[in-house]
Amino acid sequence: MRVSAAAHIATPLMTASSTPYLLAAALTLATSAALAEPPERFDVAVTVDDVPLHGDLPPGMTRIGIARATLDTLKAHGVVEAFGFVNAGRAEKEPGSEAVLDLWRQAGHPLGNHTASHMNLERASSFDAWRADVLAGEPAVSARMVGVNWRWLRFPNLAVGARRAEALAFLDARGYQVADVSLAFGDWVYTDAYARCVAKGDTAAIDAMKRQYFQEIDAGIVQMKENSRRVYGRVIPQVLLTHLGGWSAVTLPEVLRRLDAAGAHYVTLAEAQRDPAYAEPGGGNLITRAAAARGIKLVADTPAPAPTLDVKAQCR
Repeated sequence: MRVSAAAHIATPLMTASSTPYLLAAALTLATSAALAEPPERFDVAVTVDDVPLHGDLPPGMTRIGIARATLDTLKAHGVVEAFGFVNAGRAEKEPGSEAVLDLWRQAGHPLGNHTASHMNLERASSFDAWRADVLAGEPAVSARMVGVNWRWLRFPNLAVGARRAEALAFLDARGYQVADVSLAFGDWVYTDAYARCVAKGDTAAIDAMKRQYFQEIDAGIVQMKENSRRVYGRVIPQVLLTHLGGWSAVTLPEVLRRLDAAGAHYVTLAEAQRDPAYAEPGGGNLITRAAAARGIKLVADTPAPAPTLDVKAQCR
């Protein structure tokens, strides 16, 4: 039996059993504080990778439907800008999916370059191959961004490695800014498992994945605030990474609801990255990168919780 993907709208199901003790305590304190006064506001720029398509397509969903649901959620939560990062070459695998790019622009959101084929800089056969993939990704973006700055690049897999200096010099010469990432909840881990579970009609597995995912979001918000204070002495403007896939679209309403409750205030990518914390672009997570450079221990470095749900094994 198949079950419609639309039936699995995110619900606030969670327990504390798999949350590390430190984070569980922090969540309890944060909740208690929220009852007394509004949470401290922090800025968030929303970015969406793998436009027009990310991962396997769940039965009952379409690429246009995923994009519309995502855009509707962004509007409902007052997200002023969601920068979509495009893999133009992937559209060739699903003819018609390029219409998502036009839909994105019609909604007033910008597009940037994520390379044509999502080529990982570290794993590319050569730097020239990666550079060619960046250039191949430009036409689909620039044609839809006439008169608007589209020269933002998101490194695929946030990978940079030993080619960082060469890549940054190339991007700078072409007028690019790097779209860094400071906040992500691992939505990509769940994408293909969700499609499999929808196909099998395994609602129990889907509910279990949601419980774990929302726990990770709550813990991730607490981690971000604490780690930002440890590294910068304040909660810096955040750049959130999510993806344009079935799982991400279905869970985004609850993700943004939890961010709203934690004090999120939505800004543009350019506004967020004007902060001095973003002065040195790179790969991976910005806060983690800065902490490593300064020798600062992060909350995420505490012992991990006992293994819980093996997402990749679900609905095999």
